[in-house]
Amino acid sequence: MRGLLIRFAITWVAVFLAGYIIPGIHVDTVGAGMAAAILLALLNAIIRPILYLVSIPLILLTLGLFTVVINALLLELVAWLVQGFYVSGFWAAFWGAVVISIVSTILNLWVSGEGRWEIVSRESRRPPRVIN
Repeated sequence: MRGLLIRFAITWVAVFLAGYIIPGIHVDTVGAGMAAAILLALLNAIIRPILYLVSIPLILLTLGLFTVVINALLLELVAWLVQGFYVSGFWAAFWGAVVISIVSTILNLWVSGEGRWEIVSRESRRPPRVIN
């Protein structure tokens, strides 16, 4: 449960960052941003896999770029459903989906499935030096 709440918070941060960076996306209030993030996360969990399955030929034909179009359409759907969250046009939704995907991916790399923050470091492969 804690991991789910952290992932909602990550999506919330990504939505607000997209609203700050992309000129065509506007978030009126914190509540509207939170509602948009929760609805976007739910749509991504429920509807996006179905849309991916139906559009496999287009995804393969465009070498995966059509997935960004699907994410943009879901972002526009969220803007249509949530009052106080606005997306003005497809290209704003497209670039907003790119920003949200990048931010969410980077931040989710630091969260484990149990909801703990993790920092993965790569240890050196050379043997320890022995000083006599």
